[in-house]
Amino acid sequence: MQPFRPEVSARLAELAPPLLDQLDEMTSRMISILERSEGAYADQGPVVLAELFESTRANLERGVRTLMGDADDGGRAALTAAREVGRRRAVQGVPLETVLRAYRLGGQVTWEALRAAARGAEAPGDSDVLLEVAGSVWHVNDVQCAALAEAYRNEERRLAGIDDQARQQVLDGLLGGRGGDPVFVRTASELLALPLDGRLVCAVAPPDDHGGPTLADPGPRLLKRGVRSVWGWRSGAQVGIVALGSRRVTDVLAWLGELAEGPVGVSAVVEGAASVGTAWRLADTAARTLPGGQCRVVSIDDRLPEALLSSSPEITRRLVEQSLGRLLELPADERDVLLDTLTAFLAADGSPTRAAEELYCHRNTVMHRLRRIEQVTGRSVADPRSRLLWQLALLEAGHRRPAPA
Repeated sequence: MQPFRPEVSARLAELAPPLLDQLDEMTSRMISILERSEGAYADQGPVVLAELFESTRANLERGVRTLMGDADDGGRAALTAAREVGRRRAVQGVPLETVLRAYRLGGQVTWEALRAAARGAEAPGDSDVLLEVAGSVWHVNDVQCAALAEAYRNEERRLAGIDDQARQQVLDGLLGGRGGDPVFVRTASELLALPLDGRLVCAVAPPDDHGGPTLADPGPRLLKRGVRSVWGWRSGAQVGIVALGSRRVTDVLAWLGELAEGPVGVSAVVEGAASVGTAWRLADTAARTLPGGQCRVVSIDDRLPEALLSSSPEITRRLVEQSLGRLLELPADERDVLLDTLTAFLAADGSPTRAAEELYCHRNTVMHRLRRIEQVTGRSVADPRSRLLWQLALLEAGHRRPAPA
């Protein structure tokens, strides 16, 4: 910043110091505006937002002290800070235009606070002082924005140069349980340009019959919607870590559904990198509950019974044998009729009347079939435990409620 005329510097020495007591208020106002107007900031995690508050306050204080004449380094510290902000925001995935608007907003907030102080003092000549200061503030702001943009683009080029092997190694570390190591997580977050401190979900997409991917370019296509993610491979399947920010997981499920050419499993929402390994296992389990070739995206929370069954094939097989028993060995025509009846009966909460309506037959017919089911399986339709076992066995056997005629 060019030196002011002595009379301007003297007046600033009176007007600027009170602004130091308003830094928290100025910072809060600026952050509030950013969160309302810039979705890229609103979607960041709590650690990033805390860092945003601290860096914004530091920049505002640096600007006020420069107006007071306290900066004796020729503005080098301010340029260094601007470059660091540019680099950091590139890693966090905040668009450059958004970062530049935020920096210019800082100049506006400082200028408005100074103008309010001058208005309260009502000293003659303040208009000329403010006019001279305004030109200097915006000039310095432009110089800092240029430094910020240069650092941002340099960091973008560095991130683009990271090869797939390095990215896969870091992803493997997170999925393998290294998310509890703060040093590794910090390095991973910077390398992957992915915030790992907030709400995360993991997605798993098994390969197609030829071993190829069933999600086409999920990273870039999610990024177009403002969602950052990293994708790689694990046990032959596509695996992604998605940073939700403040978004709903249902939105991500819908967007992945638009890309899916096969089954995709999604974990529950987890907090922070330490839980990524667990999220991956949940997503993998959810994906395995879907038949191959089915283009569908499901959350583990929507597939809990199927997940339990898929986790232990031996126990599941035993459950089917003990629950349905000889019913599955009956001739096909009789077996299918009884399975349809049992399915409708369970779906009707044990009401033969409602089951008969669903099956378009008489209630007495349903009662007769239920007695036959009891005879074949050795279980009672009145026993809640038997009904639970039948529900699980039918789920595993893939028998679904018959479509209405």
